[in-house]
Amino acid sequence: MRTLCASTLIGEFFVIGFAGLVAMKGDISDAVVWTVCGIAMLLSVLLCGMLSRPGAIQIGWVLQIGLIASGFVVPTMFILGAVFAGLWWASVHYGRKIDEAKARWAAQASAEPDAA
Repeated sequence: MRTLCASTLIGEFFVIGFAGLVAMKGDISDAVVWTVCGIAMLLSVLLCGMLSRPGAIQIGWVLQIGLIASGFVVPTMFILGAVFAGLWWASVHYGRKIDEAKARWAAQASAEPDAA
């Protein structure tokens, strides 16, 4: 699960940075755009390092909700936040399924006698 979640967070980092560049072309000041986008980018990278800690998935959900809420400041973030929340859900959901399958395979491999 950590690999999928980390990949999603790194993807968010880059896309939010590019979205910030696009948002600067509008009527929003550069300082506002980079404050919103910069905080979101920083939190995405920091959360990557925390994924093995308890509560990291919940903190990831807080980040996703924050990204959607940042749409009130930078309207582009409404769409990106919703997309990223969907990606985060998929990363958590399918990541857990992958972890369960890997654990089953490891248990089966350890239960089989060595063929040496």
